[in-house]
Amino acid sequence: MIVSIKDIFKMVGMLIVSFCAVMVCAMFLNYYLDLVTVEDLITNDLSEIFYTAQCSTCKVVSGVSGGSLLLTTVVLLAFYIGHYIDTHQKQLGIMKALGYTGFSVAKNFWVFGLPVFTGTALGYLGAHLLMPGLYEIQNQDGYLPDVPISFHPALFFALVLVPTAFFSLLAIGYSFLKLKVPALWLLREQSARKVVSAKKDTDMPFLRELEKSNVRQKKSLIFFVTFAVFCFAAMTQMSCSMDELASRMMGIMIMAIGIVLAVVTLWIATTSVVRANAKTITMMKIFGYRARDCSKAVLNGYRPWAYFGFALGTVYQYMLLKIMVTVVFKDVEGVPEYHFDVPVMFITLGVFLVLYEVMMFAYTKKMEKLSVKEIMLD
Repeated sequence: MIVSIKDIFKMVGMLIVSFCAVMVCAMFLNYYLDLVTVEDLITNDLSEIFYTAQCSTCKVVSGVSGGSLLLTTVVLLAFYIGHYIDTHQKQLGIMKALGYTGFSVAKNFWVFGLPVFTGTALGYLGAHLLMPGLYEIQNQDGYLPDVPISFHPALFFALVLVPTAFFSLLAIGYSFLKLKVPALWLLREQSARKVVSAKKDTDMPFLRELEKSNVRQKKSLIFFVTFAVFCFAAMTQMSCSMDELASRMMGIMIMAIGIVLAVVTLWIATTSVVRANAKTITMMKIFGYRARDCSKAVLNGYRPWAYFGFALGTVYQYMLLKIMVTVVFKDVEGVPEYHFDVPVMFITLGVFLVLYEVMMFAYTKKMEKLSVKEIMLD
């Protein structure tokens, strides 16, 4: 099995998510490890309280961001492997028909861990480039002794090498399970098809039926759409509400990560839906349907999940900041009480609607340019 450069490029989502996860975790975990070295220099109760709050902040930020992004990367890995197997079933079936075992084929999927290595390595490097600014801001508070920047080899091992090995092994194991089907099924391209019980005929219009069918058959994309809008809503609102709770640098960093994750994840989901329905779209165009009708039938089914993701992200960021203020920083003097920012929520909602509709409009235009000849010869 040969994974081409084009296949690796399609995994850019894993690279970006890994980059964001490690950059955040490396910055705060490195600061935490350096922070504990000055614990013996703390001489008063106020500094002790602030020290405890800072340690808790590092743990919470690393745990929440790292955990959610780890889950996202696992889902992306499963999605990419499943998509690769679905689009290369005949080649994989030939290999099994020639006598290759499922494991001998699956072990080649270790290369799916390479985007994780690239993303984590770049994220670790990016974290060290941003650390001087973070440390300078933290040292300006005056509650704690100046914390020097140190290099921790164990952190590099835990955040770069371990995830690479984990996702490479996970790719091998998952692909082995996906390939545990007869070679004849792969040759007939039947392995990825689920047997769905036939439903009674209804009078549902064709476009509405196609919309529902797309969502039912591509449930994994529901996660991507929901998560994309969740990231945008949560991190944008959080960054705008942190002026009095954290540094401007942290707010900008959180907003940037949220926007990047949202755009990349939504791009992966939308592109996958359009590609999977390319032949359906071209046939609809032959029968006289407009590109707008095609767009509604293919993409509209995910719109409610986008709104759900926005609501979920809004609730999440409020709960997280409320916990930070009332639990983590409860003993720190001068920390303002946090209240839900309604104007920021409506502004974020407006920006989201504009960006989402612009992206949907762009894909509608893309559908207009789909070549019937090119799709039919594919």
